[in-house]
Amino acid sequence: MAEIQPFRAIHYDTSRVAARDVLTQPYDKITTSMQDRYYSLSPYNLIAVEKGRVFPSDQGEDSVYARAARKLQEWMAAKILVEDSSPAIYIYSQEFVVPEARTRQVRTGFIALVRLEDYESGVIFRHEYTLSGPKADRIELLRHTRVQTGQLFLLYDDPTHQIEAALEPAAARHPAVELEDEFGVGHRLWPLTDTNLVHRIQKAMLERKLVIADGHHRYETALAYRNECRSERSHRDRLAASEFAMATFINARSKGITILATHRLVSRLTEFSFDTLRRKLTPFFDWYSYPFASSEERAAAYDEFRRDFAKLKENRRTIGAYPASRTPGVGAFCLFVLKRGIDLADVLPQLSENQRGLDVVLLHRLILEQGLGITAEAIRGEKNVSYEREMDRALAAVDRGDAQIAFLVHPVAVEQVIAMALGGEVLPQKSTDFYPKLLSGLTLYRVEGHIND
Repeated sequence: MAEIQPFRAIHYDTSRVAARDVLTQPYDKITTSMQDRYYSLSPYNLIAVEKGRVFPSDQGEDSVYARAARKLQEWMAAKILVEDSSPAIYIYSQEFVVPEARTRQVRTGFIALVRLEDYESGVIFRHEYTLSGPKADRIELLRHTRVQTGQLFLLYDDPTHQIEAALEPAAARHPAVELEDEFGVGHRLWPLTDTNLVHRIQKAMLERKLVIADGHHRYETALAYRNECRSERSHRDRLAASEFAMATFINARSKGITILATHRLVSRLTEFSFDTLRRKLTPFFDWYSYPFASSEERAAAYDEFRRDFAKLKENRRTIGAYPASRTPGVGAFCLFVLKRGIDLADVLPQLSENQRGLDVVLLHRLILEQGLGITAEAIRGEKNVSYEREMDRALAAVDRGDAQIAFLVHPVAVEQVIAMALGGEVLPQKSTDFYPKLLSGLTLYRVEGHIND
């Protein structure tokens, strides 16, 4: 069963600082330029904790982690950061425009604590593997600060939307926090302290299984830290703060669930020929070309390509391609469409039915591995493959000469993510991009003592 608990969140006092000046994107989405910008906004910006600057001289009490811990202590002493007096769960709403589609969506969930469970317990499920580097960084930060600054993003399944309905009255009030981030996403937060309503939500969540949408590294860091704390105690303390992690819970049936495609860029191949690739893929794919020989023809070809790319996905498995051209201004957009009647169980017998149902798996196994000879190890090491979320930026990388070919895919459906996770399977690297991200610093959770001490 999924156990959630209210908690006394630590948060910025918005009468002292503006939320937009101190909150950040999650640590793994912060570029160097974003880091510089956050530092310039306010001396209290969470960047000094979430992803502080690292210096060659860092060591001991003058490491990035020690500085982060001191910042938190200083800000709490100065009442820049304050702690709520009563336990609560926190309704969290995000309003955003879906990139490229340009449609407006609202995604509403709630922030609470979740009891940490080993994957084997069958309560919380992952859909991707993690890397040792980010986990080593995050646990060192947690050891020093003993505070979680970012939230896990957990999906639950509620076909009747009863939990969302229970949150609606409270979300009709004026929010405690409201801001628009640098990507134009509106964020609103309401504390919910009604104990009867909190108990109703806790009871409703007991029967749910949870899937990690975002935050796999943070979750496994929290597990590791929990185990460290357990080893230091003489007995099991179920209400120890380290037994829980802070998370945002979103209904997988919510209309605001948005997963963006992550396109692939291929580069640094010693020998690359699109014609050779096309011939190798003939047993698996039909091929369509949208050629152009001028800027006007390119615009028309691109429009036709995008229409067919979107239309064909309704009943055919389709992957786009844009190879580099030796002649500037001349080229072609291409579509690889899985042949009708092909039995993927025969072609990819080592994969499960769920795996074979993913377009990104077809791209990796049939096109990248068999067509281009790029091994799974090379893909994991990003030796020949890099990633781009926006289609136009992927095409521009090819035009600049930064990539030999771009492969364009449709986003994975949330139903596919859940089916894979509950089946104990993981998706290929960079298969999902849940949008928008959850802001760090809206609520902070102290992993010391007992919950709600």
